[in-house]
Amino acid sequence: MHFARSLAFAVTLTALLSGCATGPRYVAPISTAPAAFVGAQAVDARYTAGDTVDMANWWRSFNDPLLASFVDRALAQNLDLQQARARVLQARAALKNANAALLPSATVSGQVGGNYQSLETPVGRIANAFPGFDRSTEIYELDLNASWELDLFGGREAARDAARADWEASAASAVAARLSVAAQTADTYILIRSLQARLAVAKEQAQTQQRLVDLIDLQYRKGIAAELQLRQAEGAAAQVKASVPALQNDLDIAMNAIDVLVGAQPGASRTEFSVPAPIPAPPGISTAGGPAALLRRRPDIIAAERTLAASNARIGVAISEYYPKFSLSGLLGTATTAIGGVFSGDATQASGLLGLRWRLFDFGRVDAEIKAARGRNAEALAAYRLTVLRASEDVENAFSTLVQQESRAATLGRGEIALTRARVTSDRAYKGGVVSLIEVLDADRRLLETRDSAIMARAAASRGAVASFRALGGGWSPQQLASR
Repeated sequence: MHFARSLAFAVTLTALLSGCATGPRYVAPISTAPAAFVGAQAVDARYTAGDTVDMANWWRSFNDPLLASFVDRALAQNLDLQQARARVLQARAALKNANAALLPSATVSGQVGGNYQSLETPVGRIANAFPGFDRSTEIYELDLNASWELDLFGGREAARDAARADWEASAASAVAARLSVAAQTADTYILIRSLQARLAVAKEQAQTQQRLVDLIDLQYRKGIAAELQLRQAEGAAAQVKASVPALQNDLDIAMNAIDVLVGAQPGASRTEFSVPAPIPAPPGISTAGGPAALLRRRPDIIAAERTLAASNARIGVAISEYYPKFSLSGLLGTATTAIGGVFSGDATQASGLLGLRWRLFDFGRVDAEIKAARGRNAEALAAYRLTVLRASEDVENAFSTLVQQESRAATLGRGEIALTRARVTSDRAYKGGVVSLIEVLDADRRLLETRDSAIMARAAASRGAVASFRALGGGWSPQQLASR
């Protein structure tokens, strides 16, 4: 009867206080993104109606099967992504635990025991004086225990909201890691192709410089050229030759890096790069949607906003510590000394308890916890705003790199054509006896230097396109995040 009254009181109290959730109501922050990107017009001018770019699989738009293969392998095998996916599973488990904390819990316990009483103890001596005393006793007990902490002031519900936001932030961070790995793999692939092309040019330059040295050395031995001219040519040749091992070292490092990105041992993919291939040309990119679409697509912005929501919910968790915590616990079971009477009415036992926990004299510490929670929320808000600013910066920088490096590559391409013609002209003039071989070799040198610069500019433009896709949040679809 007393247990029933306590339960009725608790239920009534819950009804009266339901809706007394603590903590500030979360409101998503107002976007600080610009109305339009500064470099959007120049990027859109590159885009034609015939361009078809799948933002979710943008790396295929480079029309390089090996590049696409490496990105696909990285997304499937990269160890950083496996860690990110494991963190999502942990956050999801924490959310399930927070949901479970809102519900009653119950356990079933049982025991079977025996006791043989000593007659030499005070208890044994007293009991032995009663007729029919049996020194051997047995006990059989089976109980159902239930408990429930009533979330009258919303503390546990706020903790559940925080756990949900943490899980969503973790899922968005995993998507951000996916984008980063895809972009890094594509960028490294383009770097490898550019280094292979530059290495070929450097080797050709070294051969040209060596022919120049041999010619001047011959002239020097015949007394036609001065020693200073020979030594200058030897120094220039040594400088060009020294660039070959430096480029080869950079190429080795890049190849090792792409192996690690795909989860393989360094050196595993060397054979796939045995045949040099052209640098993938940057595709057209559409900026339709502008900054508003950026806020929806960039997973790092989504993660920052969800982290802000989690910190807001934890303010409610801290405020709930001002209020008392009520809990219900009950036991229903049976206990007997004879196994045959386990389910008899006389063996039935029951108990109920209404508990109270209140940090009544600890409000100073509660105040500190609330201030700390509000401070973390302010930090999360600043982090969100900074993430939005940096996202816009990423876009503008990537757009500028793409457009300006393409322009530079075009200019150098025209220069390469002009110097190629100059090389042909100088060769004809040399064969006609109008100019010396030194002038022909000098034309070769200038042509190769311009060609090397053009290679770097084309690679920078393609890498700028990769950076643009990454900055715009390409490489995933919203359904991927919703399914986590």
